[in-house]
Amino acid sequence: MNKLCRHSFNVKLLLVMFAVVIFGPGTLHSQTLDEIHKAAVKEGGTLNFYATLAQINAERILPVFEKRFPGIKVNHVDATSDKLVARAVTEARGGKTLADILQVPLENVSQVHDQKLLLETKLPESAEYPDGMKGDFWIASDLQFFVAAWNTNLVKKEEEPKSYDDFLHPRWKGRLIAEPRDLEMLLAFAKYRFKSDEKAIDFWKKIAAQNVEFHKGHSQLAELLVAGQAAACLTCYSHHYPRRIKKGAPLNYMLTEGVASINGTAIFKDAPHPKTALLFARWIASEEGQTVMAKGGRTPAHPKVQPVEKTRTKKIYAISVADLKEFPKYEKIWKEIFRLR
Repeated sequence: MNKLCRHSFNVKLLLVMFAVVIFGPGTLHSQTLDEIHKAAVKEGGTLNFYATLAQINAERILPVFEKRFPGIKVNHVDATSDKLVARAVTEARGGKTLADILQVPLENVSQVHDQKLLLETKLPESAEYPDGMKGDFWIASDLQFFVAAWNTNLVKKEEEPKSYDDFLHPRWKGRLIAEPRDLEMLLAFAKYRFKSDEKAIDFWKKIAAQNVEFHKGHSQLAELLVAGQAAACLTCYSHHYPRRIKKGAPLNYMLTEGVASINGTAIFKDAPHPKTALLFARWIASEEGQTVMAKGGRTPAHPKVQPVEKTRTKKIYAISVADLKEFPKYEKIWKEIFRLR
Protein backbone atom coordinates (compact mmCIF):
# COMPACT_ATOMS: atom_id res chain seq x y z
CA MET A 1 0.00 0.00 0.00
CA ASN A 2 1.58 3.32 -1.08
CA LYS A 3 1.63 6.47 1.05
CA LEU A 4 -1.35 8.08 -0.68
CA CYS A 5 -3.50 4.97 -0.30
CA ARG A 6 -2.51 4.60 3.36
CA HIS A 7 -3.40 8.25 3.99
CA SER A 8 -6.80 7.83 2.28
CA PHE A 9 -7.49 4.66 4.26
CA ASN A 10 -6.59 6.38 7.54
CA VAL A 11 -8.88 9.34 6.79
CA LYS A 12 -11.80 7.01 6.03
CA LEU A 13 -11.11 5.03 9.20
CA LEU A 14 -11.12 8.22 11.28
CA LEU A 15 -14.45 9.28 9.75
CA VAL A 16 -15.99 5.91 10.57
CA MET A 17 -14.65 6.10 14.14
CA PHE A 18 -16.07 9.64 14.46
CA ALA A 19 -19.51 8.45 13.35
CA VAL A 20 -19.41 5.62 15.86
CA VAL A 21 -18.43 7.95 18.71
CA ILE A 22 -21.14 10.49 17.88
CA PHE A 23 -23.97 8.26 16.75
CA GLY A 24 -23.08 4.82 18.05
CA PRO A 25 -22.36 1.66 16.02
CA GLY A 26 -23.65 1.99 12.48
CA THR A 27 -23.93 5.63 11.47
CA LEU A 28 -27.47 6.89 11.90
CA HIS A 29 -27.34 8.47 8.46
CA SER A 30 -27.91 5.02 6.97
CA GLN A 31 -30.65 3.99 9.39
CA THR A 32 -34.39 4.54 9.04
CA LEU A 33 -36.09 7.34 10.96
CA ASP A 34 -37.76 4.79 13.23
CA GLU A 35 -34.39 3.23 14.06
CA ILE A 36 -32.93 6.65 14.88
CA HIS A 37 -36.02 7.39 16.98
CA LYS A 38 -35.21 4.51 19.31
CA ALA A 39 -31.70 5.86 19.86
CA ALA A 40 -32.98 9.42 20.23
CA VAL A 41 -35.41 8.59 23.05
CA LYS A 42 -32.49 7.28 25.12
CA GLU A 43 -30.91 10.75 25.02
CA GLY A 44 -33.63 12.17 27.24
CA GLY A 45 -36.52 12.90 24.91
CA THR A 46 -35.85 16.60 24.30
CA LEU A 47 -35.05 18.59 21.17
CA ASN A 48 -33.83 22.14 21.71
CA PHE A 49 -35.05 23.91 18.59
CA TYR A 50 -33.66 27.40 17.90
CA ALA A 51 -35.92 28.64 15.12
CA THR A 52 -37.71 31.64 13.67
CA LEU A 53 -40.65 29.43 12.73
CA ALA A 54 -43.72 31.60 13.42
CA GLN A 55 -45.94 30.34 16.22
CA ILE A 56 -48.93 30.09 13.87
CA ASN A 57 -46.88 27.57 11.85
CA ALA A 58 -45.07 25.94 14.77
CA GLU A 59 -48.37 25.03 16.43
CA ARG A 60 -49.32 23.02 13.34
CA ILE A 61 -45.93 21.45 12.61
CA LEU A 62 -44.07 20.60 15.82
CA PRO A 63 -46.92 18.56 17.45
CA VAL A 64 -46.97 16.35 14.33
CA PHE A 65 -43.27 15.58 14.88
CA GLU A 66 -43.92 14.79 18.54
CA LYS A 67 -46.81 12.49 17.66
CA ARG A 68 -44.80 10.78 14.93
CA PHE A 69 -41.92 10.15 17.34
CA PRO A 70 -43.40 9.46 20.81
CA GLY A 71 -41.22 10.26 23.79
CA ILE A 72 -39.65 13.37 22.23
CA LYS A 73 -40.73 16.90 23.12
CA VAL A 74 -39.65 19.97 21.20
CA ASN A 75 -38.42 22.94 23.20
CA HIS A 76 -38.95 25.73 20.66
CA VAL A 77 -36.81 28.76 21.44
CA ASP A 78 -38.58 31.41 19.38
CA ALA A 79 -36.86 34.73 18.68
CA THR A 80 -35.69 36.86 15.78
CA SER A 81 -32.87 35.36 13.75
CA ASP A 82 -30.25 37.85 14.95
CA LYS A 83 -31.15 37.15 18.59
CA LEU A 84 -30.93 33.39 18.06
CA VAL A 85 -27.51 33.77 16.44
CA ALA A 86 -26.30 35.95 19.31
CA ARG A 87 -27.65 33.49 21.87
CA ALA A 88 -26.01 30.47 20.24
CA VAL A 89 -22.66 32.23 19.93
CA THR A 90 -22.78 33.51 23.52
CA GLU A 91 -23.60 30.04 24.85
CA ALA A 92 -20.77 28.48 22.86
CA ARG A 93 -18.28 31.07 24.12
CA GLY A 94 -19.46 30.25 27.62
CA GLY A 95 -18.35 26.68 26.99
CA LYS A 96 -21.73 25.04 26.53
CA THR A 97 -23.92 24.35 23.50
CA LEU A 98 -27.58 24.15 24.50
CA ALA A 99 -29.23 24.03 21.08
CA ASP A 100 -29.67 20.93 18.93
CA ILE A 101 -31.18 22.37 15.75
CA LEU A 102 -30.95 25.77 14.10
CA GLN A 103 -33.69 26.74 11.61
CA VAL A 104 -33.39 30.33 10.45
CA PRO A 105 -32.82 32.32 7.23
CA LEU A 106 -29.80 31.05 5.32
CA GLU A 107 -27.89 34.27 5.95
CA ASN A 108 -28.03 33.58 9.69
CA VAL A 109 -27.22 29.88 9.29
CA SER A 110 -24.07 31.00 7.48
CA GLN A 111 -23.19 33.39 10.32
CA VAL A 112 -23.35 30.57 12.87
CA HIS A 113 -21.29 28.33 10.59
CA ASP A 114 -18.63 31.06 10.38
CA GLN A 115 -18.32 30.66 14.16
CA LYS A 116 -17.61 26.93 13.57
CA LEU A 117 -20.66 25.85 15.56
CA LEU A 118 -22.44 23.70 12.96
CA LEU A 119 -21.97 20.08 12.00
CA GLU A 120 -20.67 19.34 8.51
CA THR A 121 -22.94 16.54 7.31
CA LYS A 122 -24.79 15.24 4.28
CA LEU A 123 -28.28 13.92 4.99
CA PRO A 124 -29.54 11.05 2.80
CA GLU A 125 -32.66 13.12 2.06
CA SER A 126 -30.53 15.84 0.46
CA ALA A 127 -30.18 13.70 -2.68
CA GLU A 128 -33.70 14.85 -3.66
CA TYR A 129 -32.77 18.54 -3.48
CA PRO A 130 -31.16 20.63 -6.25
CA ASP A 131 -27.71 22.10 -5.56
CA GLY A 132 -28.97 25.55 -4.58
CA MET A 133 -31.14 24.09 -1.82
CA LYS A 134 -28.44 22.31 0.20
CA GLY A 135 -24.88 22.65 1.40
CA ASP A 136 -22.22 20.94 3.49
CA PHE A 137 -23.77 22.14 6.76
CA TRP A 138 -27.40 22.95 5.89
CA ILE A 139 -30.46 21.93 3.92
CA ALA A 140 -33.38 24.13 2.92
CA SER A 141 -36.45 23.78 5.16
CA ASP A 142 -38.77 26.21 3.41
CA LEU A 143 -38.77 29.12 0.99
CA GLN A 144 -40.03 32.68 1.06
CA PHE A 145 -40.76 34.33 -2.27
CA PHE A 146 -40.47 37.96 -3.28
CA VAL A 147 -43.07 38.53 -6.00
CA ALA A 148 -45.08 41.31 -7.60
CA ALA A 149 -48.66 41.90 -6.42
CA TRP A 150 -51.38 44.40 -7.28
CA ASN A 151 -54.79 45.79 -6.45
CA THR A 152 -57.34 44.43 -8.95
CA ASN A 153 -59.54 47.52 -8.59
CA LEU A 154 -56.67 49.71 -9.81
CA VAL A 155 -55.14 47.38 -12.41
CA LYS A 156 -57.21 46.32 -15.40
CA LYS A 157 -57.25 42.62 -16.25
CA GLU A 158 -55.50 43.21 -19.57
CA GLU A 159 -52.80 45.26 -17.81
CA GLU A 160 -51.90 42.63 -15.22
CA PRO A 161 -48.14 41.91 -15.40
CA LYS A 162 -46.93 38.55 -16.69
CA SER A 163 -43.26 39.23 -15.87
CA TYR A 164 -41.16 41.93 -14.22
CA ASP A 165 -40.40 43.35 -17.67
CA ASP A 166 -44.02 44.54 -17.86
CA PHE A 167 -43.32 47.07 -15.10
CA LEU A 168 -41.13 49.03 -17.50
CA HIS A 169 -44.29 50.24 -19.30
CA PRO A 170 -45.03 53.96 -18.78
CA ARG A 171 -48.45 53.11 -17.27
CA TRP A 172 -46.75 52.12 -14.00
CA LYS A 173 -45.05 55.45 -13.33
CA GLY A 174 -45.92 56.71 -9.85
CA ARG A 175 -48.01 53.61 -9.06
CA LEU A 176 -45.40 51.23 -7.59
CA ILE A 177 -44.30 50.47 -4.02
CA ALA A 178 -41.49 48.29 -2.60
CA GLU A 179 -39.50 47.46 0.55
CA PRO A 180 -36.27 49.53 0.76
CA ARG A 181 -34.19 46.66 2.21
CA ASP A 182 -34.93 44.08 -0.50
CA LEU A 183 -31.52 44.14 -2.18
CA GLU A 184 -32.07 40.42 -2.91
CA MET A 185 -34.04 41.55 -5.96
CA LEU A 186 -31.00 43.15 -7.55
CA LEU A 187 -28.65 40.35 -6.51
CA ALA A 188 -30.90 37.55 -7.79
CA PHE A 189 -31.62 39.32 -11.07
CA ALA A 190 -27.88 39.84 -11.59
CA LYS A 191 -26.93 36.26 -10.76
CA TYR A 192 -29.84 34.26 -12.17
CA ARG A 193 -32.33 36.26 -14.26
CA PHE A 194 -29.89 38.19 -16.44
CA LYS A 195 -26.64 36.50 -15.39
CA SER A 196 -25.11 39.95 -15.71
CA ASP A 197 -24.58 42.76 -13.20
CA GLU A 198 -24.73 45.33 -15.98
CA LYS A 199 -28.09 44.15 -17.33
CA ALA A 200 -29.60 43.83 -13.84
CA ILE A 201 -28.45 47.31 -12.84
CA ASP A 202 -29.82 48.75 -16.09
CA PHE A 203 -33.17 47.03 -15.47
CA TRP A 204 -33.56 48.37 -11.93
CA LYS A 205 -32.48 51.85 -13.00
CA LYS A 206 -35.37 51.81 -15.48
CA ILE A 207 -37.66 50.66 -12.65
CA ALA A 208 -36.33 53.48 -10.45
CA ALA A 209 -37.34 55.94 -13.19
CA GLN A 210 -40.94 54.86 -12.50
CA ASN A 211 -40.74 56.78 -9.18
CA VAL A 212 -41.12 53.77 -6.84
CA GLU A 213 -42.36 54.63 -3.34
CA PHE A 214 -40.74 52.71 -0.47
CA HIS A 215 -42.32 51.45 2.76
CA LYS A 216 -40.71 49.29 5.43
CA GLY A 217 -42.40 45.98 6.25
CA HIS A 218 -43.87 43.47 3.81
CA SER A 219 -47.12 43.23 5.75
CA GLN A 220 -47.51 46.99 5.41
CA LEU A 221 -46.97 46.73 1.65
CA ALA A 222 -49.81 44.21 1.47
CA GLU A 223 -52.12 46.42 3.52
CA LEU A 224 -51.35 49.45 1.37
CA LEU A 225 -52.41 47.44 -1.68
CA VAL A 226 -55.59 46.29 0.06
CA ALA A 227 -56.41 49.90 0.90
CA GLY A 228 -55.81 50.97 -2.68
CA GLN A 229 -53.01 53.37 -1.74
CA ALA A 230 -50.83 51.87 -4.47
CA ALA A 231 -51.53 49.94 -7.65
CA ALA A 232 -48.73 47.36 -7.43
CA CYS A 233 -45.90 46.13 -5.23
CA LEU A 234 -42.58 44.92 -6.63
CA THR A 235 -41.16 43.10 -3.59
CA CYS A 236 -44.06 41.47 -1.77
CA TYR A 237 -44.09 38.07 -0.05
CA SER A 238 -46.22 35.56 -1.96
CA HIS A 239 -47.50 33.89 1.23
CA HIS A 240 -49.17 37.15 2.32
CA TYR A 241 -51.76 37.00 -0.46
CA PRO A 242 -53.78 33.74 -0.57
CA ARG A 243 -55.37 34.35 2.84
CA ARG A 244 -56.18 38.00 2.08
CA ILE A 245 -57.70 37.07 -1.27
CA LYS A 246 -59.86 34.39 0.38
CA LYS A 247 -61.17 37.08 2.72
CA GLY A 248 -62.24 39.13 -0.28
CA ALA A 249 -59.36 41.59 -0.66
CA PRO A 250 -59.09 42.98 -4.23
CA LEU A 251 -55.65 41.50 -4.85
CA ASN A 252 -53.71 39.32 -7.25
CA TYR A 253 -50.05 38.36 -7.47
CA MET A 254 -47.56 37.09 -10.03
CA LEU A 255 -46.24 33.53 -9.88
CA THR A 256 -44.41 33.36 -13.21
CA GLU A 257 -41.10 34.36 -11.59
CA GLY A 258 -39.81 35.34 -8.19
CA VAL A 259 -36.81 35.63 -5.93
CA ALA A 260 -36.53 32.99 -3.20
CA SER A 261 -34.88 33.49 0.16
CA ILE A 262 -34.14 30.22 1.91
CA ASN A 263 -34.73 29.17 5.50
CA GLY A 264 -32.21 26.47 6.33
CA THR A 265 -31.97 23.66 8.87
CA ALA A 266 -28.62 22.83 10.48
CA ILE A 267 -27.37 20.63 13.33
CA PHE A 268 -25.16 22.07 16.05
CA LYS A 269 -21.74 20.45 16.16
CA ASP A 270 -21.85 19.90 19.92
CA ALA A 271 -25.60 19.35 20.19
CA PRO A 272 -26.59 17.96 23.61
CA HIS A 273 -28.97 15.54 21.86
CA PRO A 274 -27.14 14.65 18.61
CA LYS A 275 -29.32 11.68 17.67
CA THR A 276 -32.52 13.61 18.31
CA ALA A 277 -31.11 16.50 16.27
CA LEU A 278 -30.33 14.18 13.37
CA LEU A 279 -33.79 12.64 13.61
CA PHE A 280 -35.46 16.04 13.29
CA ALA A 281 -33.13 17.24 10.53
CA ARG A 282 -33.75 14.12 8.44
CA TRP A 283 -37.52 14.15 9.09
CA ILE A 284 -38.03 17.83 8.24
CA ALA A 285 -36.00 17.36 5.03
CA SER A 286 -37.95 14.25 3.98
CA GLU A 287 -41.06 14.28 1.80
CA GLU A 288 -43.04 13.38 4.92
CA GLY A 289 -41.69 16.30 6.93
CA GLN A 290 -41.94 18.72 4.03
CA THR A 291 -45.59 17.77 3.51
CA VAL A 292 -46.20 18.64 7.17
CA MET A 293 -44.41 21.97 6.62
CA ALA A 294 -46.72 22.67 3.68
CA LYS A 295 -49.85 21.80 5.70
CA GLY A 296 -48.47 24.01 8.47
CA GLY A 297 -48.53 27.02 6.17
CA ARG A 298 -44.97 27.16 4.86
CA THR A 299 -43.68 26.90 1.29
CA PRO A 300 -41.73 23.60 1.22
CA ALA A 301 -38.24 23.45 -0.28
CA HIS A 302 -38.51 19.80 -1.37
CA PRO A 303 -39.01 19.79 -5.17
CA LYS A 304 -41.60 17.00 -5.00
CA VAL A 305 -43.78 18.63 -2.35
CA GLN A 306 -46.21 21.34 -3.42
CA PRO A 307 -47.33 24.13 -1.08
CA VAL A 308 -50.96 24.02 0.03
CA GLU A 309 -51.46 27.60 -1.14
CA LYS A 310 -50.14 29.00 -4.40
CA THR A 311 -46.94 30.59 -3.12
CA ARG A 312 -44.15 29.02 -5.22
CA THR A 313 -43.20 30.66 -8.52
CA LYS A 314 -42.54 28.82 -11.79
CA LYS A 315 -39.13 30.43 -12.27
CA ILE A 316 -37.14 30.53 -9.05
CA TYR A 317 -34.14 32.80 -8.50
CA ALA A 318 -32.83 31.44 -5.19
CA ILE A 319 -30.26 33.24 -3.05
CA SER A 320 -27.37 30.85 -2.25
CA VAL A 321 -24.79 30.81 0.56
CA ALA A 322 -22.15 32.12 -1.86
CA ASP A 323 -24.50 34.98 -2.80
CA LEU A 324 -24.82 36.03 0.84
CA LYS A 325 -21.15 36.98 0.90
CA GLU A 326 -21.90 39.60 -1.76
CA PHE A 327 -24.74 41.33 0.08
CA PRO A 328 -22.68 44.45 0.94
CA LYS A 329 -21.77 44.98 -2.73
CA TYR A 330 -25.35 44.71 -3.98
CA GLU A 331 -26.81 46.64 -1.06
CA LYS A 332 -24.60 49.61 -1.98
CA ILE A 333 -25.68 49.47 -5.64
CA TRP A 334 -29.36 48.98 -4.70
CA LYS A 335 -29.30 52.08 -2.49
CA GLU A 336 -27.55 54.10 -5.19
CA ILE A 337 -30.09 53.09 -7.85
CA PHE A 338 -33.07 54.15 -5.72
CA ARG A 339 -31.27 56.91 -3.80
CA LEU A 340 -31.99 55.24 -0.48
CA ARG A 341 -30.23 56.24 2.73
